[in-house]
Amino acid sequence: MTFLQKKILPGIITALLAFTGVARAQVELGIDVLKSENFAPLKGKRVGLVTNQTGISSSGERTRIILKNAPGMKLVALFTPEHGLDGTELAGKYVASRRDRATGLIAHSLYGPTRKPTPQMLQGIDVLVYDMQDIGSRSYTYISTMVKCMEAAGESNIEFMVLDRPNPLGGIRVEGPPMEPEWISFVGQLPVPYIHGMTAGELARMANTLGWAQTRCKLTVIPMQGWQRQMTWVDTGLRWIPTSPNIPRASSPLYYVATGIVGELAGLEIGCGGPDPFEIISTKWLNARQFTAYMRSLNMPGVTFSEYSNEGFEGSRIHIEPHAEANLCALGVYMLAGLNRGGNIFEKSRGDKLEMFYKCYGSQSIRAQIENGVPVPRIVAGWEANIIRFESERKPFLLY
Repeated sequence: MTFLQKKILPGIITALLAFTGVARAQVELGIDVLKSENFAPLKGKRVGLVTNQTGISSSGERTRIILKNAPGMKLVALFTPEHGLDGTELAGKYVASRRDRATGLIAHSLYGPTRKPTPQMLQGIDVLVYDMQDIGSRSYTYISTMVKCMEAAGESNIEFMVLDRPNPLGGIRVEGPPMEPEWISFVGQLPVPYIHGMTAGELARMANTLGWAQTRCKLTVIPMQGWQRQMTWVDTGLRWIPTSPNIPRASSPLYYVATGIVGELAGLEIGCGGPDPFEIISTKWLNARQFTAYMRSLNMPGVTFSEYSNEGFEGSRIHIEPHAEANLCALGVYMLAGLNRGGNIFEKSRGDKLEMFYKCYGSQSIRAQIENGVPVPRIVAGWEANIIRFESERKPFLLY
């Protein structure tokens, strides 16, 4: 696809979807398609479901209730990721297993003593079904949970099924640094660019074939109907369910990929825990006017900045359009460069804090680049070869 097509098509699609209410509701999720097929792939099987509050149909019915009541199959267990079954637990906080009041089933935590279903958890299950909404960034742990579940399914010789959902950032935007092997972790389980432009189902196909899941499984993906790669969430007509406490709105993933990595460093405030998570970049050593002028000087299309000041923190408030053409990962690196003018931002972080920053970025190289004053365009250009290679490698696994 040419740059001009990338620039024009999203606007055309948005206009068409806004023009007709019928078109706005035409995206059918994987769970909708499975239901329309009368659950044929699950007939006669005992099912475990990996899900949370985002596992709903396009009409708003919870997937776990749909499968509990589905004819010819039996839902026998639930599995929950970071943030828990209801999505209310804070990032990084231990999630306990518990009984789900809606279904009466045990919801096994995959963000407690284990990140991966144990053989005991999988006893009596024929197929493990995954239905959760991802946000399109490799550091968001739901896709890490998916890969660990795929490995467990392969090891226990049970089937694995993904009920596919949209990538809220769309399927075209691919940006950001690569993942170096030594930094692979639960916040970077897959060797993909930071913004990968794939759905969970597509990532599952790629991970299973290329061996990113250590043990391959018998994989089935139930694709969506009506979703196109140019669509961001606003184009789907679907209701957004907050995926976690700091991703409250359909626009939140845009801000997450712009400021999330930067926010791992000590002394920085990015709005998490408040009404506008990831939409702010501020510190106690910045001058709001000067920093905002610097950010505005970048002339990033689709992104605007205003001065921000609150309780001794100064910086910028960010606004990102749904189809912004700006490189959002580059935006984060420009922030790092601007912040570093006020003193070495890496020396302010220690131990686990700095290590988490490297894990999210996927490399330690960014520190030396920023400290040595390497121009940001050169840093961003260094990502390009990996992005081109990845876009070629992913083609056989794309479903839309």
